Amino acid sequence: EGRVMEVQNCKVGFRQVEIRDGQLLVNGAPVLLKGVNRHEHDPDTGHTVSAESMVQDVRLMKQFNVNAVRTCHYPDDPRWYDLCDRYGLYVIDEANLESHGVWDQPSKDPTWREAFLQRAIRMVERDKNHPSVIIWSLGNESGEGPNHAAMAEWVHQHDPTRPVHYHPADHEPYVDMISLMYPTIDRLVEVATREGETRPLVMCEYAHSMGNSTGNLKEYWEAIWGHQRCIGGFIWDWVDQGLRQKTAEGEEWFAYGGDFGDQPNDGPFCLNGLVSPDREPHPALWEHKKVLEPVRVTPVHLATGVVEIANGYDLTDLGGLDVSWSLSADGQVLQKGTLPRLDLAPGQSRKVTIPFSRPDLEPGVEYWLALSFRLAEGTAWADAGHEVAWEQFQVPLATLPRPVLKVEEMPALELEDSPAAATVRGRGWQLVFDKKEGTITSFEHEGVELLQRGPSLQIWRAPTDNDANTWGNERMAMRWRDAGLDRLVEEVQEVTASQLQPQVARVVVRSQWAPPDAAVGFRCACTYTIYGSADVVIDTHVEPFGELPPLPRVGLRLALPGEFDTLTWYGRGPHETYPDRKQGARVGLYSGSVDDQYVPYIVPQENGNKTDVRWAALTGEEGPGLLAVGLPLLNVSAHHFTAEDLTAARHTFELKRRQEIILNLDHLQAGLGNASCGPGRLPQYLIEPVETRFQVRLRPLGPGTASPAAASKQELEPVD
Repeated sequence: EGRVMEVQNCKVGFRQVEIRDGQLLVNGAPVLLKGVNRHEHDPDTGHTVSAESMVQDVRLMKQFNVNAVRTCHYPDDPRWYDLCDRYGLYVIDEANLESHGVWDQPSKDPTWREAFLQRAIRMVERDKNHPSVIIWSLGNESGEGPNHAAMAEWVHQHDPTRPVHYHPADHEPYVDMISLMYPTIDRLVEVATREGETRPLVMCEYAHSMGNSTGNLKEYWEAIWGHQRCIGGFIWDWVDQGLRQKTAEGEEWFAYGGDFGDQPNDGPFCLNGLVSPDREPHPALWEHKKVLEPVRVTPVHLATGVVEIANGYDLTDLGGLDVSWSLSADGQVLQKGTLPRLDLAPGQSRKVTIPFSRPDLEPGVEYWLALSFRLAEGTAWADAGHEVAWEQFQVPLATLPRPVLKVEEMPALELEDSPAAATVRGRGWQLVFDKKEGTITSFEHEGVELLQRGPSLQIWRAPTDNDANTWGNERMAMRWRDAGLDRLVEEVQEVTASQLQPQVARVVVRSQWAPPDAAVGFRCACTYTIYGSADVVIDTHVEPFGELPPLPRVGLRLALPGEFDTLTWYGRGPHETYPDRKQGARVGLYSGSVDDQYVPYIVPQENGNKTDVRWAALTGEEGPGLLAVGLPLLNVSAHHFTAEDLTAARHTFELKRRQEIILNLDHLQAGLGNASCGPGRLPQYLIEPVETRFQVRLRPLGPGTASPAAASKQELEPVD
């Protein structure tokens, strides 16, 4: 009677997917999969996920240079594919099939053949009209056998437009690509160069992102870029699968395996995400964004501003990006400007000159040239001005000599030496060493106490999830505990004090750090050279002895009054970085509260480290504080927790915030690696137990003192 009774609609897209010359091609162009594995998860509703949560996921992925998703290990809510079609994400659609516990028995049992087939048929028939789906996956970790072969045969017959993926059947002809899980970089290269193999190689899971992790992502992608048959990989995984809870006092926390009395459970092994359950990006996600950014900049002649810019997009030119530049000196922008938009096609590059003028050089100042590439117009996934790529280079300009503080021009100081303590007094300040404790117990400046205790040698760190893994090859935290690194006790052997000149005193503390009743440990000699300027240069000499594993860290720990709650540093930031995960952080001048430096991983662990730090200062509201200067560089972190506090807690609500501030000044921090499920640290990111020597300078801050930046550039005249 002319009334509409029912309407159905289906948005259709057109694209061509093919494999040629060992590469994956979409619309004729080679494509690299910069992917993540995504479970459907919400912190409040579990595996029931709202459309709003899906949109949040897809927008975050696009903003952080993710271009592909594997639906591990089941087809997702149909709305997810609509969003991937609309926003532009490649999808490996995976059948709901995993028999991990019995491995290949069902695949080799004809009784299960029809069940296997139905899992593939239902997925393909439901999702075949989604252009975002470019690869079908037969499931996950179920061995391989005739039933998998039957699935592949059906898919190839009914949809010859898409290739078929399945791990671990890479040796079988019914899959169109080789798939690896958690390979070492050497293994990745070995398979990528295997003689006689022509299929592309993808890592369906790699870079296991459990807790503070995702190390050496740069090295993985250097291997991918260097081998044509490598087509990328999918990080495990996208979101921590924790469930939101609250304590009786209203403090929010996230629960995991065992927190509901559930048995058996896999503990925190559901917490492997690049984002937290409520979608707060972890620092590792910034690393992903940087390493996989779509614009590459390489220096040609930095002194004159010549660089080469390359388009790393697979299918898009660079005309949609605004390009800006800046020249900074020690974190302060001196000059800035824009460049004409680049019409570079995918794979093309061009040399450009950044038109900065040579600044008036200042002693001890570093000059950094930076480029930023931002969306010229808004998109469905980000507003105009969103940064998609950046680069930063230190400009090789001639440096002027740093100003030298001459000893003879400093005020005289006074040394008072007794059996219990060594006290050094200067103009407006006093430093006290407790000879029994072998450390500073007071550093008073203009009537303000700057230091409660320290420094003391620090080797232990709260194990990360990768450190704590108990079944892989590394088992690092187990080895640390077996060696007693979590229970080192200091035995002070000798404290000597002497006055070298009227303006210079020296205190030497010799001690041994070892676990009780153990044949391993560390001999440590800390030499404090104290100047009339109130500068204290600490020279630390560490000699390991006995059979020791690679170490967690080598550094110093200090305790400062809680009112010095602002941390300012010149180094990489603003988020935490580690030796094998620091590409995503610019060198610059940063500041924030100590509380803000804490990263609330669901299982408390080592966090908040800052790499390549030139200097760091802890200050209070009125300005007094303490400056630490690297000679030349430091790893720095500051918390209201000790490493032991973080080690003991299993949930964030179990941490009890200390009033004092723990300042860690590390010469070395071990890398993060991927060992909670996969390979451990690369050799260059291990700390071998060898003789080590490092220096750091402390100086009071307050009325009448130089600013932290100015003080850090001053050199002290050396004394014998």
